[in-house]
Amino acid sequence: MSEYHNPVMLQECIEGLDIKPDGIYVDVTFGGGGHSQEILKHLDANGKLFGFDQDDDARANAEIIENRSFTFVQANFRLLKKYLKLHGVTKVDGILADLGVSSHQFNTPTRGFSTRFDGPLDMRMNTAQEVSAKEVINGYGEKELHKIFGQYGEVRNAKTLAAAIVVARSQRSIDTIGQFLEVIKKFAPRGKENKYFAQVFQGIRIEVNEELKALEEFLEQSAEVLKENGRLVVMSYHSLEDRLVKNYINKGKFYGEVEKDMFGNQLKPLQSITRKPVTASENEINQNNRARSAKLRIAEKI
Repeated sequence: MSEYHNPVMLQECIEGLDIKPDGIYVDVTFGGGGHSQEILKHLDANGKLFGFDQDDDARANAEIIENRSFTFVQANFRLLKKYLKLHGVTKVDGILADLGVSSHQFNTPTRGFSTRFDGPLDMRMNTAQEVSAKEVINGYGEKELHKIFGQYGEVRNAKTLAAAIVVARSQRSIDTIGQFLEVIKKFAPRGKENKYFAQVFQGIRIEVNEELKALEEFLEQSAEVLKENGRLVVMSYHSLEDRLVKNYINKGKFYGEVEKDMFGNQLKPLQSITRKPVTASENEINQNNRARSAKLRIAEKI
């Protein structure tokens, strides 16, 4: 499974969950199963672990696990409450989320997540959904593309880039990563091409998978299903995700200031366990470059 995805900050995640052997836990981003396998080691016969993932490849990985404590759920984590309820569960002791794209998805050319390969413009986490990167690039209006590149990709010349794509696709459909890079490469800052491409791809990927909206829905549901003193452990890889996680933990909302009751008590469901996000050690970063941008936040249900 390490070939599929090397789990980032594995021990820090396990420590953050503060696992009870007979507890109920959820790994909402199962992927290669690295974190789930480790959680299962800490559970006894009465403990339960539910692994969520919408990816078909993740399902294949889940089938390898032979443990009665484990149940795989092929669904987006924004449907957390619904699918837990279907399995007779309303409250859990801990939830783990490792956000972002798995190494396997990045390294599979046909998935279209990486600029390192030519392949179809896809980027769908759930390959059964209709909208892919191809539909976004060829079908969205100029204003919509401007928003995606500017807000989700944090690209500085987002407006110029959006206009250029609209012109290019009017001449021929942009169907592959190679064709898309040919259109956008002239707008990348010299010497920073790879970073620019990564930002553009990030913006499109977030739109295709509704990643930020799904994250908001997941965080709100997590607070509802956690037991008192239950733990939420979330690892993010870019500032847009981390900001939502940080705000929800600290304020109980994604925007604005924390609300208070008439006595001045803060109205929020979680409290932070860590003052600052946990980051990977230099040793781990040297072994797994993906860990460099990871920020781990741990919270407890009040």
